[in-house]
Formats: sequence, C-alpha cells, structure tokens
Amino acid sequence: MANTQDIRRRIRSIRNTAQITKAMQMVAASKMRKAQQHALAGRPYAALMNKVLVSLQKRTDPRFHPLLAIRPLKKELVLIISTDKGLCGALNTNLLREASNFDSAKTAFVVTGKKARQFIARTKRELLADFELKDSPTFVEAKPISKFCMEKFLRLEVDKVSVLYTHFINTISQRTVVQTLLPISSFDLPKSEAGQAESEGHDPMIGYVFEPNAEVVLDSMLPYYVSYQVFQMILDARASEHSARMVAMKNATDNANQFIKDLTLEYNKMRQAGITTELLEIATAQMALGG
Repeated sequence: MANTQDIRRRIRSIRNTAQITKAMQMVAASKMRKAQQHALAGRPYAALMNKVLVSLQKRTDPRFHPLLAIRPLKKELVLIISTDKGLCGALNTNLLREASNFDSAKTAFVVTGKKARQFIARTKRELLADFELKDSPTFVEAKPISKFCMEKFLRLEVDKVSVLYTHFINTISQRTVVQTLLPISSFDLPKSEAGQAESEGHDPMIGYVFEPNAEVVLDSMLPYYVSYQVFQMILDARASEHSARMVAMKNATDNANQFIKDLTLEYNKMRQAGITTELLEIATAQMALGG
C-alpha cells in the first residue's frame, strides 16, 4: 500500500502533466479557430464553382473530357490526408482503419502526413508519393498533390482516384470520408444550390455567356476544380485535426484534475488515519504510565 510520500509524488507528477495538457489545449484551440475559419471560408467559393460546372456540363458533352472518362476499375489511387502528430483522439485510428479496407493488390497510395506514411510502411502497401505540408498550407503548396494524381489518371496508370480524409463537421464531430476525385461524374458536381438546379433540370447560370465557348472554359476549369477540391479537403482535415486535439487535451486535463482530487482525498484520509493512530498511541501510553 502506498504511503503519503508516494501519493504526494504522484499528485505532483499528475499536476505537471495537467499543466502540459492544458497548454496543449490552449495552443490547439488557437490553431483550431484559424483552421475552422479557413475551411469554412472556402465553401461558398466551392459552391459557386459547382454551379458554374453544372452549367458547363449542360452546355457541352462532358463525356469527351479525359478527366470525366469512366473506365473499368483495374487500379485505384488513394490519397490519404493524415496528420503529422498524434494526441488527437481516435482521428488517425479511424482514418487508417478505413484505409486498411482497400485491396492492397489493386490500390496504390499517395499520402500527406507522417501517420499515413508510417501506416503504409508498416502494412507494406504500394506508396507512389509522399507530400509534406505546413500546418497551414496554401493553395499553391497543395496544388502539386492534385497535379500528381491527375497525371497518373491521364496517363491511364490508374482508373480511379479517391481521397481519404477527415471531414470537419463541428468542433465535437469529425467524420472519416472516402470521396471520389477522378473521374468526375455528374453526381459529384451538383452540390448545395447547384443540386436544386440539377434536380429541376435548369441551368443554374442561365443568362451568362461563356467566352470563347463553353468547351474551352470547361477544359480550363476542370483541372482547377480538382485542385481546389483537394485543397478544401486538406483544410477540412487540418480543422478536424486541431479540433480533435483540443477536445482530447481538454479531456486529458479534466481527467488529470479529477485524478488529483481523488489522490488528495486518499492522501487526507491516510494523513488523518496516521494522526488518529498517533493520538491513540499517546493516550494508550499515558494510561499505561498512569496505571
């Protein structure tokens, strides 16, 4: 059974740990706010781009564009967007569990983040490229990832490109998502406001004229659309990472404080028991001497 000195040492150690997790919680909260703002700020722009693409789809025959070509699935390329650091709850565990469901014989991987790289090396799967990104990546820094995936698809080395990432819903909730990046289908283009126009069969950009013509604009926009989709997924993954880390560190801090309370109560009980024992010994000795 631990004595009071051991309990005091444990309380001191747990209090130091609680201070560290509290500091990490504050840092993650600061990064989380910025990452959430970046992730949410780009969604209206993506929705407008979807409307334009739906309109272009209705004015052209998109089946002849190479990025829209649907081929029999022989080889799939999966882009995994993970984190470089841990201590973010079950975020990476859920992500890599989903990655393990892909058939390793028919799947090649492109990763960003140390956790995904370690998973691919540990499971001995085919890794084509590994991209390193900053904590707050820009569109220019993320563009080589989408360019690499498009080149593999256009060279017919892969028949499908999917992205595995953590979609940001809110601070408490993040969901692991597998989204098809290439080929772009008509079901991927309409979203939000464009979805209503698509369901009603109307052109969402009616009254607008595309110059020099709709085919040229579509050829220019589709690669940019793919790059922006990847960039938006990276922003979502960053917001999810910082949110999950803040929640995990808050839970760790709360658990440490509760543990300190329990140990303090146990320490006080032992100290009181020791004092009571000493008083009884003194009283017993006094009675013995008096007798």
